[in-house]
Amino acid sequence: MLWSFIAVFFSGWLYVDASYRGPTWQRWVFKPVTLLLLLLLAWQAPMFNATGYLILAGLAATLLGDALTLLPTQRMLYAIGAFFLSHLLYTLYFASQMTFSFFWPLPLVLIVVGALLTAVIWTRLETFRWPILTFIGMTLVMVWLAGELYFYLPTRPSFSGFIGATLLLLGNIVWLGSHYRRRFTGDSAIAAACYFAGHFMIVRALYI
Repeated sequence: MLWSFIAVFFSGWLYVDASYRGPTWQRWVFKPVTLLLLLLLAWQAPMFNATGYLILAGLAATLLGDALTLLPTQRMLYAIGAFFLSHLLYTLYFASQMTFSFFWPLPLVLIVVGALLTAVIWTRLETFRWPILTFIGMTLVMVWLAGELYFYLPTRPSFSGFIGATLLLLGNIVWLGSHYRRRFTGDSAIAAACYFAGHFMIVRALYI
């Protein structure tokens, strides 16, 4: 895993660096390369089983969504749909490993976070209002079930998955807030770092 981790880290770092100060071509190259390396890393996992295909499919959906964001804005709706599918597949992965439990502070916190994020960007969403709101809801459900799995079965894989899902949520908060409300220095780099770290931590759950 060491060399695979180094390759993922180095490729992801090149993309994050390009998001902050690098050339456009570097972003176009290293975002798909990093996701492809993550797909390879997940495929080689020693704990890979039937449910592991959900993570592979989630990464593939993410890769498709990223490709769609490079097309004209008319394709943004399809990109959001691909990201929604990715988070849905991750959610199914977390749900497949647990029986139902309920740790009530977690959904309460997530509802507050979702409400605040929606309030901040609602007036700027325009035609993407309901697709974005649905995507946010799916992301919150993903984090909720990942957290429920950890509190139900507190192991290193479940902790890694919970951290990964939380990082994806944070990355989306930064991305949506900066895109639809106000840009700030380093917003793209922060969102990218959370994005890749989140996917990596979910893949890492297959290894530990």
